[in-house]
Amino acid sequence: MDASAKFVALLGRILIAAIFVRAGINKLGTIDATAAEMASHGIPLSNILVYGTILMELGGGLLLIVGLFARCAALALFFYTMALALIFHAYWAAPAAQARLQASFFFGHLSMMGGMLMVVAFGAGAWSLDAALRRQG
Repeated sequence: MDASAKFVALLGRILIAAIFVRAGINKLGTIDATAAEMASHGIPLSNILVYGTILMELGGGLLLIVGLFARCAALALFFYTMALALIFHAYWAAPAAQARLQASFFFGHLSMMGGMLMVVAFGAGAWSLDAALRRQG
């Protein structure tokens, strides 16, 4: 693999993970509001699960950026993003005035899920902690 392909894999991981890291950081300052939003969508124990949400977004995103356990992190983020799409952006059940916006969010989530599956299939790339650990072992 040449240097440009190694760089592209790294950049791809950073770009796909950035949305999760940013969301996790934002939730740190809005824990109560996030828990209330979760509860409004029928999520039980949202005042506790909000911390799992933050851990998933921050932890999974950071693992993906550095390429450590990248396939596992990407798979977890895939299922997390699928749940978000189905629970929070079910455009088919949204009021007509909101359906178009929710469809945009839903299909954006599908795109992110596709990126996660690419990482699951092909790994983190040569410039990752996963690759460095394989080289040492």
